[in-house]
Amino acid sequence: MGQSSSIPETPPQREASPSRRFSFKQLPVMSTPDQNDDESDRSDTVDGRDYTLDLPDECLGIIFHCLGSGDRKRSSLVCQRWLRVDGEHRHRLSLSAQAGILPFIPCIFARFDSVTKLALRCDRKSISIDDDSLVLISVRCRNLTRLKLRGCREITDLGMAAFAQNSKGLKKLSVGSCMFGAKAMNAVLEHCTALEELSVKRLRGIHDASEKIGAGKTPTTLKSICLKEILNGQCFGPLIVSSKNLKTLKLFRCLGDWDRVLEMLGNGNRGLTEIHLERIQVTDLGLSAIAKCSNLEILHIVKAPECSNFGLICVAENCKLLRKLHIDGWRTNRIGDEGLIAVARDCPEIQELVLIGVNPTSLSLAAIASNCKKLERLALCGSGTIGDDEFACIAAKCVALKKLCIKGCPISNVGLKTLAWGCPNLAKIKVKKCKGVSGEVAEWLRERRGSLTVNWDSGEIVPLDAAAGLSGGVESSMEFPLDHVAVTIAPSSSNNPLALFRTKFGFFSGRSFVPCTFRRWSVSENSNNGNL
Repeated sequence: MGQSSSIPETPPQREASPSRRFSFKQLPVMSTPDQNDDESDRSDTVDGRDYTLDLPDECLGIIFHCLGSGDRKRSSLVCQRWLRVDGEHRHRLSLSAQAGILPFIPCIFARFDSVTKLALRCDRKSISIDDDSLVLISVRCRNLTRLKLRGCREITDLGMAAFAQNSKGLKKLSVGSCMFGAKAMNAVLEHCTALEELSVKRLRGIHDASEKIGAGKTPTTLKSICLKEILNGQCFGPLIVSSKNLKTLKLFRCLGDWDRVLEMLGNGNRGLTEIHLERIQVTDLGLSAIAKCSNLEILHIVKAPECSNFGLICVAENCKLLRKLHIDGWRTNRIGDEGLIAVARDCPEIQELVLIGVNPTSLSLAAIASNCKKLERLALCGSGTIGDDEFACIAAKCVALKKLCIKGCPISNVGLKTLAWGCPNLAKIKVKKCKGVSGEVAEWLRERRGSLTVNWDSGEIVPLDAAAGLSGGVESSMEFPLDHVAVTIAPSSSNNPLALFRTKFGFFSGRSFVPCTFRRWSVSENSNNGNL
């Protein structure tokens, strides 16, 4: 909102155009002592009127929601009214959760009194907030429904228990790199009866001697559980099994044998629709238990070397509604044509298929292309058997395909050219690290099919894990003045994984390539559609 101190000698005698309504020049005005804060913010425009005063606070708040973090911060500094409206209509807040924030908590939440989603992050080099700060936040922030804790190492079981008693409306909890343990989690499950989503990453208070989590009272509303890099993740077994309304289960790099937990889960909860298994100890017994979840729609099997065609066939035969299947075979050749043919035969609803380190042939690809008529997204990465013949099979038979990713496969220009006449609905193709494909044929394909987006990269082939790094969204650093206090809203960051954990258990180190296959496409689509 630009303002200028210059004053025209003769104000123009015409109505301001819409493009100039918010570019007004300040004129000296006389103010009386009894004017309220909002009226003191009024500035005469060139035609004697500030049009922003015609906007109700609710409308102004909606406009603020459409601004980016930096623009919203600057807008809140325009005048007292905008500062107040911004605070009243801000529902999300991210704070640097250092110990020094304690004295400022009352004034922070006096201004931001409508916050429902709160993120508290502290870097490893700083001392985080403690129990007193967390309890004070729970008292001042009564509308809280979502909480994210990152690196808050000074918070103990007692602090989390007190917080849970004051935040019974909490629906989503995400914790990472914290020091509290099973007692804190059980307190949350007991008091936060509306909890729907629980995400736990590197919770260092969980160890072999920990009590079981979820053995007592648990919320019946819990729909999603995500566990990452937990040394004794089996402590959550009772919670997973007892959550009868659970729809989503994600297990990433958690030590221990998970077959038993999955067997009990399959016997007690067959309503699961989404399961992610990444770098955990699970065998075909676990997959056979998952097969009992007949409503399963999304399944990720990533770097689980003990899973084979037998387990995949069990899933395919019983989970007829499967829509998305991601398999990273880690080049063990335990999953191949036999399992994929079963998927093609029994899962006609497949829309997205990602195969990494798997070696399918034309036999299974032809079956998938012929039977899975709804297949729209296909990724084939690090497969030594995907050549020109297999690529021609895809081009000829995958008529519904919209997005295709080929990485590290021995295809050539001949195979890529088949797309000029095949896959009539194809909108985007990514070709990476395929040495047999040249830039000339990629450009030729762009010219041949003008509506097709072609991303081509002929870089050297690297290990799949090394190419899997994803950078999440980073919030900008912001400052909000509260009278004479500045509250720093920290950028989003993630702590490095436990060095000892990664060093001692190399089997679980690294990151998976699977998420990067289609996520960038979906993110770009969401941004184009204006989704937040």
